[in-house]
Amino acid sequence: MRMSVIGTGYLGATHAACMAELGHEVIGVDVDESKIALLSDGKVPFYEPGLPEILERNLTEGRLRFSTDYREAAEYANVHFLGVGTPQQRGSYAADLTYVRDTIATLVPLLKGDHLILGKSTVPVGTAAELQDLADLLAPEGTTVEIAWNPEFLRESHGVDDTIHPDRIVVGLRDGSPAEPTVREIYASQLAEGIPFLVTDRQTAELVKVSANSFLATKISFINAVAELCEASGADVVALADAIGHDDRIGRKFLGAGLGFGGGCLPKDIRAFMARAGELGADQALSFLREVDTINMRQRDRVVQFAKDTFGGSLLGHRVTVLGAAFKANSDDVRDSPALNVAGQLSLSGAAVSVFDPQAMANARKVFPTLTYADSLTDALSGAELVILATEWQEFRDMDPQEVGKVVDKPNIIDARNVLDPVQWRDAGWNIRAMGRTLS
Repeated sequence: MRMSVIGTGYLGATHAACMAELGHEVIGVDVDESKIALLSDGKVPFYEPGLPEILERNLTEGRLRFSTDYREAAEYANVHFLGVGTPQQRGSYAADLTYVRDTIATLVPLLKGDHLILGKSTVPVGTAAELQDLADLLAPEGTTVEIAWNPEFLRESHGVDDTIHPDRIVVGLRDGSPAEPTVREIYASQLAEGIPFLVTDRQTAELVKVSANSFLATKISFINAVAELCEASGADVVALADAIGHDDRIGRKFLGAGLGFGGGCLPKDIRAFMARAGELGADQALSFLREVDTINMRQRDRVVQFAKDTFGGSLLGHRVTVLGAAFKANSDDVRDSPALNVAGQLSLSGAAVSVFDPQAMANARKVFPTLTYADSLTDALSGAELVILATEWQEFRDMDPQEVGKVVDKPNIIDARNVLDPVQWRDAGWNIRAMGRTLS
């Protein structure tokens, strides 16, 4: 099929390339000329394993191209994926739908014939109906535009696999919509694999992604709250998580106590979820998410306090290395990054902070240009009085405590992700502290 993907950020660029990989003919459209130039040249403007190869292959084979012209998309395809950003509004928890509305206002007047717009962006419930009204108003005479919602479930660093081999496909349709056969044709190869295909109303489809993210956020904050109790009582949160994770009603995933969640999805999604519930008069139903958010943000303050405790209460003049800047491993995304937030707080508290991340250095410099950024792991560790492992890159997990001990000035480490073997590090002469663990 021919299709367009409007918006070529992380979601849109990944979706466009993967749809082409599935055999469709795709045009990606964005108003950002520099981004379109990079993608057209086969360069991914962010770090996502596996995506550069798919992008280059499909550009070369002619199934994929990019443009800044909405008119090209309107003339090229009758199916359009909407993948623009929905950031948090300034001064509010609510999602900013400016880019979503602008896309409909720009694209729809250019359409002729019958068109299907499939929303991928995470939006407040009720948005699809609002956009349908706008599309009906703007559609030229003789043109029909159907708005449906097809939420994305991408995990950064797993986006390619999550698009080509998703664990489910959800599409939300209004009553009487003729769009289901078209959506089934788009995902025919995946349906042939037996991937579940769930058809709902549009409101339910809009709620699926934000509900999933809110559940995961709650699970993370729950184990971090328990981690505080473990520290106070002398228990071990890792052993506790292993024990309750064997219960198949709970599961072990997302029970890793540590620095908490960040990125461009979970924090803004739970806040937008709360805001929309309030607009609908159901704010009490999601009031618990405020505590989920609070617990998550408190983890960052706790790590900073751990660092202060290492030096008797004051960081002034002490050399601290923060390993990690991205919000998670295998990503260069520093949006709402716990690691970078901790580094910034340490610097403001008077520490001399050195930061290293395998992929996120350029993005980190844009957010915190005043921090010192090392060129390598060894450079970052050299002369450090305290090391904080803040992003769980494999390179950091694999550090040899004996070798690292030869580089640092003082063997103090805070494992803010609970990924190191505390016994191994302690036996190598390190003073190690981890979230939710009592390590003698």
